[in-house]
Amino acid sequence: MTMLMPHIASRMFNTPLLIDAGKAAAILTGLGGRVVDGGVEFTGAVPLNHIAFEGGRVSDSLGTLGDRLGRAYEKAGEGGRIFDRIGPVALVPIEGTLIHKGAFLGQSSGEMSYQGLQTKVQAIRRDPSVRGVAYEVDSFGGEGAGVFDTADMMAQLSREKPTIAILNDFAFSAAYLLASTARQIIIPAMGAAGSIGAITMHLDHSARLEKAGTKVTIVASGKHKGDGHSFGPLSEDVLAKMQARLDRMRDQFAAAVGGYRGSRMTKAAALATEADAFTGDEAVRIGLADEVARPSEAFEQFVSLIR
Repeated sequence: MTMLMPHIASRMFNTPLLIDAGKAAAILTGLGGRVVDGGVEFTGAVPLNHIAFEGGRVSDSLGTLGDRLGRAYEKAGEGGRIFDRIGPVALVPIEGTLIHKGAFLGQSSGEMSYQGLQTKVQAIRRDPSVRGVAYEVDSFGGEGAGVFDTADMMAQLSREKPTIAILNDFAFSAAYLLASTARQIIIPAMGAAGSIGAITMHLDHSARLEKAGTKVTIVASGKHKGDGHSFGPLSEDVLAKMQARLDRMRDQFAAAVGGYRGSRMTKAAALATEADAFTGDEAVRIGLADEVARPSEAFEQFVSLIR
């Protein structure tokens, strides 16, 4: 085995690291072929895509605290570009895969960030000329990190100005949590909402490694440092901890929906859905939505009402 970049290899292999296993996998996946002749076949943890300054964005624009993205737009004299509007109504899309951080407004490669949504929400709150907000929702959800903070900001906006979430066509999981903050939820006849739950996945590569004649030895300091590794099956205690963590997130999800929807969809009712999804009239019947209507007509009526 030839080390092409020994100065990097010395920091990657046989060296104690204070790093998450998923992030280590991402580094090896991206740099393995440039460090070791022939590349590195990594069959451990799932690579974690967490790049603090992705795309060359400087730290001043990436962090979510202090509305850095919004202040950057305002400083550049482009505050009017933060959100779209029709007269006194701000139009905010919630579409695609939802991620925590991303210093961009709208979508980028099919992703939409909570950071961008927070920037829009805060800009709308500051603008007295905006008298109503319409969310256009079409998303299957995304990351749990950042969604509850974003939902609380949107709920605060709903207490200050009329808001409506118009599904066009789906609001599942994290996307539904965000939609539930609106004063009213409109769903098309064939649209769907729900999936109030949490999920994660674990890969067990032990059979494949055994077939390849490869044995992996985990060397770690700290009883739980190697918990959840993919070189073998999950132990019962680790599985139990993972399940408990997901149950807590689902409980928090249901409690938030109950707080935002009130008697229309209580926490108990949200839990009773068992993370299922419901369409049209059925979604309205159980309290996930308020009315079945065509999205375009619902939006026109909302704009007319606000005007």
